[in-house]
Amino acid sequence: MQFDIITIFPEFFESFKQEALISRAQARKLISIQTHNLRDYADDERGTIDGRPYGGGAGMVLLFEPLRKAIKAIRKKKKVTIVVFNPKGKKFDQAMAKKWAKLDQLIMICGRYEGIDQRVIDELADEEISVGDYVLFGGEVPAMAVMEAVSRLIPGVVAKEESTQNESFSNGSNLEHPHYTRPEVVVLGKKKLRVPKVLLSGDHKKIAEWREKNTK
Repeated sequence: MQFDIITIFPEFFESFKQEALISRAQARKLISIQTHNLRDYADDERGTIDGRPYGGGAGMVLLFEPLRKAIKAIRKKKKVTIVVFNPKGKKFDQAMAKKWAKLDQLIMICGRYEGIDQRVIDELADEEISVGDYVLFGGEVPAMAVMEAVSRLIPGVVAKEESTQNESFSNGSNLEHPHYTRPEVVVLGKKKLRVPKVLLSGDHKKIAEWREKNTK
């Protein structure tokens, strides 16, 4: 899987690319992450990539032409989806992550300032995606969230594939059951917080029933 991010802040992704599982997946050639500075596709020496909105209003809008040129240069694979991040877009979910994990290439356009020329969204992008009902400075954080969600569903990225099969939002369930680990008893002030006895019983049938009952 190849991730391509179009952004005016490519340096945002440097530490992300070095994170343990993401770094390992790149080293094993399971995924590839490439950032592309939108200013490299500008039509002038100043690297102009935005303009004032028609009709007036605050902020600047990313131009159509640099984004068109960037997409044309970057798009290389057969199974490709081009994503624009926008609070008014379709809510990103686990089903999308599963679908996108089967792609050859995912191109993500990170907006900034007031937004992106609507013609990019209408004519160049395949999906307009939101990661929540709130507004961020740009699309860089959503792009990282998408890359994490998609990458961990690619075979080999997570060592134990069971971790991705029996978890939140998988197999029709919404969330996972509660998890506990050592020690068996935690003292908090005057309270003793104990692990549920059924999890210590060794009875796998009862444990499975408890987990199903406590899955929200």
